[in-house]
Amino acid sequence: MKKATYEAANRNAEPILQFLQTALDCNRQDLKLLEISSGSGQHAAFFAPNFPNIMFQPSECDESLLGSIDCWREDSQAGNICPAMQIDVRTPYTEWGKNPSPTGPYLNDPYNVDFKELANQLDYILNINMIHISPFKCTEGLFRNSSSLLKTNGLLITYGPYGVDGIITPRSNVLFDRYLRLRDSRWGVRDLTMLREFCKKFGFELEKCVDMPANNKICVWKKVSASGENI
Repeated sequence: MKKATYEAANRNAEPILQFLQTALDCNRQDLKLLEISSGSGQHAAFFAPNFPNIMFQPSECDESLLGSIDCWREDSQAGNICPAMQIDVRTPYTEWGKNPSPTGPYLNDPYNVDFKELANQLDYILNINMIHISPFKCTEGLFRNSSSLLKTNGLLITYGPYGVDGIITPRSNVLFDRYLRLRDSRWGVRDLTMLREFCKKFGFELEKCVDMPANNKICVWKKVSASGENI
């Protein structure tokens, strides 16, 4: 297995960690965090050692990156990172299956529990740089599945570039949006005003939005009620 390394992950890991240290509970034990679209695995390896009370479950749709995620996990020597799972967030969580390791760690330590048994049991879901580089069906699946998996008052935390009220700023993000849409017409910088309304049907409200370096934002979406939609 070989580690992939993304320069963007190197640049944004520390600012994101600083935010997470204000948003995640560092005291309560046995918390559970699912990362959707873990990419190379750099973020999980960087964040998890700072939160020994939280079990991290990295995941990735692209099967070719699973080995990289596990290499980063092993190199981190953190005991609170589960082996990588292949997850397509567009599919219902009931079809995601089990953590693949025969020996652990597991998201529901010490039991290798199938995701279909984890409804309303997760404390956090983390999603970095996926929403703009994927079809909107992935964003819909992210909110839909998060609504089913998170506890009430659990947090979905997303990171990336966003527009507001139909306007994308600054110019670098406008150009980035054009570039994304040229690569794939289903991609593009999403609008926070639209997402704020869209998330309500899944029981979420936008609790906080924080400006980050490189014209990105971190958004904290709180699950305040049960989803009005069926998986």
